[in-house]
Amino acid sequence: MSSKLKKLKDLERILTVTIPLEDYKDKFQSKINNIKGQAKLDGFRKGKVPNDVLEQKYGASIHADVVNDLIQASYPEALKENNLRPASSPTVKLESEDPSKPLVYSATFEIFPDIKPKVSSWTKYETFSINISDEDVSLAIEDICKRYGEWNDVDRESAKDDQVIIDFKGLINGEEFEGNSAADFKLVLGSNSMIPGFEDELIGKSKSEFKINAKFPDDYFKKDLAGSDATFEINLKTVQELTPAKIDKELFTKLEMDIEDETKFKAEILSRMEKEVKTQEKDLTKESIYETLLKINSFSAPKVTIKEQAEMMRKDSLMRIGQQENDATDDLFPLDTFMENAEKRVKLDLLFAELIKHYALAVTQEDLDNFIEEESKKYKDASQFKQWIENQPQQIEQFRMIVLEQKLVDNLKNDLKSKDKVIEFSELANK
Repeated sequence: MSSKLKKLKDLERILTVTIPLEDYKDKFQSKINNIKGQAKLDGFRKGKVPNDVLEQKYGASIHADVVNDLIQASYPEALKENNLRPASSPTVKLESEDPSKPLVYSATFEIFPDIKPKVSSWTKYETFSINISDEDVSLAIEDICKRYGEWNDVDRESAKDDQVIIDFKGLINGEEFEGNSAADFKLVLGSNSMIPGFEDELIGKSKSEFKINAKFPDDYFKKDLAGSDATFEINLKTVQELTPAKIDKELFTKLEMDIEDETKFKAEILSRMEKEVKTQEKDLTKESIYETLLKINSFSAPKVTIKEQAEMMRKDSLMRIGQQENDATDDLFPLDTFMENAEKRVKLDLLFAELIKHYALAVTQEDLDNFIEEESKKYKDASQFKQWIENQPQQIEQFRMIVLEQKLVDNLKNDLKSKDKVIEFSELANK
């Protein structure tokens, strides 16, 4: 066997493989011999059918089997010979399958890039610190009181922050569309949970039936609706006003807080916010490190792998709204909207794999045990959690990857330069 490699665009390669005629003949004859011992044809005794008769009857199918077998056996050898790591299954084309000549085929595929990771650069990542103000704490408490408050019917026109209960039916050019209607739909005005203009049109209305107009955004996740003007028939059935929960023992019980007064309640909320902030600071810093890595390590990623990652992201988005991939139309979360993030994810995965080898990182059983011990502290019954996790191999493997990633981040922090960045707690909503 001999092979010739040719570089195409980016990571695409074409490998032309030539298999000697003798290899083809030997395998063809071997298959003829196997058939000969079992073949039963009229006019011949079992095992005595001449080869030329067998070739006339079975030759085409034997030829196809031999060609397939030779390709299956030679392709991995040719990859190894050329030191290639394919990222995709090959597209195989037979260049010559004349039984009287050497077998020649070409295989076209993408390869994984050869990455030599860079970790030293003048480019700095950002180490985040998040500032919590008294106003942030007050807003958090206000939000809790709203979430645990009660909605009460009122006999007046609707206003911003009211909740309305409506029936609606939407039409575009007089035609209904998927997801265009709902009954007894609860909507908080000002929550921005509907398309632009929808909620604004409901403010200042009393219980009645009327029509409103709204426009789907140009970047709406369903392409067939994006940019379309719609008319909605509304039946406003109820207007409700929120009565926030009082800061008292009843609220503390609902929040499972063992406290007695408002001062301690405020201190507990601040404590919880500080814990949240620590996690956010780590995540934002880690994200900055990843962005820095991608800036100083420039390489291409296989298109086929990027597409596979985008398909996984789309599938996840569909599942979150209760849709199955096979039932969803192409315009629902179009695949191309995931491609940019998919490329970033694939590049980071490839880079991480090389960096783990670069730092010779591994997760020991002690590392894993320590992580599980810390995780168990998040639960009321730590021992029950640790007992449960023993029989969860997939979860344990996920923990192992988290520990490995943290080890990698710690090493990168030592090698990369950083600068401090302070942001306000209120800015987290935009992150």
